[in-house]
Amino acid sequence: MPDSKANVLLDSHEVRDIQTSQKYLEIGRKAEDAGDRQKAIEAYEAAFAADPDNTDVCFRLAYNLDLVGEEDEAIHLYEQCVLDKQAPLNSLLNLAVLYEDRGMYAQAERAVRQVLATDPNHPRARLYIKDIMASRGMVIDEDQEENLEKNKAVIDTPVTDFDLSVRTRNALRKMNIRTLGDLLKVSEAELCSYRNFGEGSLQEIKAMLAQRGLRLGQFVAAQQTAARQAVYDQLKTDAGTGGESLESSVAELNLSVRARKALALLGVQSIGDLCTKTEAELMGVKNFGTTSLLEIKAKLGTMGLSLRQLEG
Repeated sequence: MPDSKANVLLDSHEVRDIQTSQKYLEIGRKAEDAGDRQKAIEAYEAAFAADPDNTDVCFRLAYNLDLVGEEDEAIHLYEQCVLDKQAPLNSLLNLAVLYEDRGMYAQAERAVRQVLATDPNHPRARLYIKDIMASRGMVIDEDQEENLEKNKAVIDTPVTDFDLSVRTRNALRKMNIRTLGDLLKVSEAELCSYRNFGEGSLQEIKAMLAQRGLRLGQFVAAQQTAARQAVYDQLKTDAGTGGESLESSVAELNLSVRARKALALLGVQSIGDLCTKTEAELMGVKNFGTTSLLEIKAKLGTMGLSLRQLEG
C-alpha cells in the first residue's frame, strides 16, 4: 500500500478545502460500494488531506484501513475522530475492538461506555462490554501461573535487552511491543500480519522465548476462552442459536485447504472460535484472500452466524 497521506496530516490541520474533500469523499464511497477498497482508500486519503477536520472522511478512511490490516493508522484516525462531539458511535466501537485486540482493556472499556452513555441499549456495545469485561477478568490456570511466577523477573524486561536483530527490534517497536510480557499477549498470526514482519524475525523471537520457557500468545488462550463465552451468550440471546453448533469443529464447515490453514494459524478450532474473529484478523493471515473470506462468511451464513463485525 502506498504511504498514507493521513500519517503526515494527523497532527497538522491545514486550511480546509471542504469542496475538494467532499468530491473525493463521494469518489471513495462509490469505490467502496463497488468493492474497490484500494481505490476507496486513495480517495479518502485525498479527502482527508483536503480537510482533516471532516469527521465523516476521517471515519471512512480509518474503517477501510482497518479492514486491510493497517491497524496503527486506523487507531490514530479513530482516536482523532472520537475527539469530535458529533463523532459516529461506530468510531468508538471500532476503536474499542482494536484496543481490546491489543490487550488495552481499560481503553476499550472506556470507549464502549461512552457509547452506552449515549445509547444504553446499543446491541453491539452491550455485547462488546461483556467481551471486554470477560477478558479483563480472565483466570490464569495453575500451570501458567506457576510458570509466570518463576519468570516474573523477566516478564517486564524490555525486548531491547535481548539479543535480537535490528530489523526485529524495529518491527516490535512499531507494533508497540515493549516487553516480554507484551509478546505473551500476541499470537504468531498477529505478528505475521504486520507489514514487513518476516519469517526470520518470527523464528528469532520464538527461539528467544523458548530459551526462557515462554511462548508467543501464552495469554491468548485464556483471553479467547473468556471472550468466546461472552460471544456465545450473546449469539444465543440474539439468534436463539444452540450451543451445539457453536461448539462444533470448524471441520464441519468443509472449507477449502487454504481457509483451513489460515484458521489453524489463528488457533481457531470451533465454529464459536471463528465467530469471535473479525474480517481484518482473517485477512491479516498470510495467503488468506478475499475468496477464502467470502467462503467462510457464506458457510457461517447458512447457520445464521457471522464473523465479529466492525461497524461501518
